[in-house]
Amino acid sequence: MQLHDLQRKTENKGSKRVGRGNASGKGKTSGRGTKGQKARAGHSIRPDVREKLKKLPKLRGYAFASFAPRAAVVNISVLESVFASGDAVSPTTLRERGVVRSRKGGALTVKILGTGEMTKKLSVSGCAVSASAKQKIEKAGGSVA
Repeated sequence: MQLHDLQRKTENKGSKRVGRGNASGKGKTSGRGTKGQKARAGHSIRPDVREKLKKLPKLRGYAFASFAPRAAVVNISVLESVFASGDAVSPTTLRERGVVRSRKGGALTVKILGTGEMTKKLSVSGCAVSASAKQKIEKAGGSVA
């Protein structure tokens, strides 16, 4: 066997050159369909999911703190108007009386703040209570557990 007798096992097939006339088989739209954004070089259409993400406002600050469930806030003045003297105040009783709404998929946390005056004796349990609210409840003869 001589060098001039060597032959390839497979055909040396070059890449198809597009946009070189209709006779080449890849003329006119060059295999890109029709006109418009999709026919242009370097086109990129943003995926639908990314489009929706870009329209959402950014959450500032520490990422995980912004997702933490916040406690429902109830003032002393609201407890004064909704409950009678001697009643027990808890997250479930507050939900039953329509003071707070139940949150989907999580335990209801309630914090009682000290805005307003307290004259009724109430026993508060299962709620977070501010220092001023605790002082007003105990001053009226109630208890905080």
